[in-house]
Amino acid sequence: MNNQKFTPLQIAIILLVVATAAVHLALGVPNGLPMFILNGIGYLVLVAALYLPQLRQYQTYTRWALILYTAVTIIGWVAIGARNMVGYADKLIEVALIACLFIEGRK
Repeated sequence: MNNQKFTPLQIAIILLVVATAAVHLALGVPNGLPMFILNGIGYLVLVAALYLPQLRQYQTYTRWALILYTAVTIIGWVAIGARNMVGYADKLIEVALIACLFIEGRK
């Protein structure tokens, strides 16, 4: 059995992903917005893939995929997103996520 211990940075990444996924799912599910639902699920799948021991050899690629996925989400919001407190707060979460992923990748 693998006893993987998460670092504080990894815990922060996981919490940021869960937060932005929750925002997207909370907006998508009750309103029947598949793009939001898929976006939230995509975040959760990518963070799971990032830290699954079986996929450790692909961790660098998965981290970059999550960075790009987050960047595309931000660009999409800039292009067509709602300008409200939830939108701005979620973009702060996503920018923090990208920063944490970059920092983790440099270690």
